[in-house]
Amino acid sequence: MGLAETTSVLLARARAGDAAALDSLFGRHLPRLRQWASGRLPRWARDVSDTPDLVQETLLQTLKRIDGFEPTHEGALQAYLRQAVMNRIRDEIRKRQRRPLAAMPQDIEGSEPSPLEQAIGRQTVDRYEAALARMRDEDREVLIGRIELGLTYEELAEAVGKPSAEAARKAAQRALVKLVEDMSEGRR
Repeated sequence: MGLAETTSVLLARARAGDAAALDSLFGRHLPRLRQWASGRLPRWARDVSDTPDLVQETLLQTLKRIDGFEPTHEGALQAYLRQAVMNRIRDEIRKRQRRPLAAMPQDIEGSEPSPLEQAIGRQTVDRYEAALARMRDEDREVLIGRIELGLTYEELAEAVGKPSAEAARKAAQRALVKLVEDMSEGRR
């Protein structure tokens, strides 16, 4: 029972109650999800658990309730799991911001590619994620807050400790310029 079995076969076996298939799915998807989620939960939103713990818990909970998921294309399960992790990250951020900030928009559910992936395509998303991983923590947090989580500049200022919405806007603008430059260099 290794990589020879497709995700679809493992998924069908897991739905039938096969614990070994569930373990295989878990082992297959956990490393990629941990790598993808690295740095997406800002330091200010972390509690006792850190991002790898959050990913592991989310993956375990999602795979246990996988009965309603129907894969529509290659990579659909990974996309579905990635969206579950992003929703959990958003929940953690909301939990930390509940006191000083208004609630953030509702979670996006489903197994479709994220709006970011649809807009710029998978290759560009890969370049974006690689460039984001090379950035300073502060710049990464600002970009994730603004681009991926859709925080307003007021919310972003509060989240990253900037004195004003204008300071957050300028920080986001500078970080975005760095990101674009890095991504442009990565194309060559």
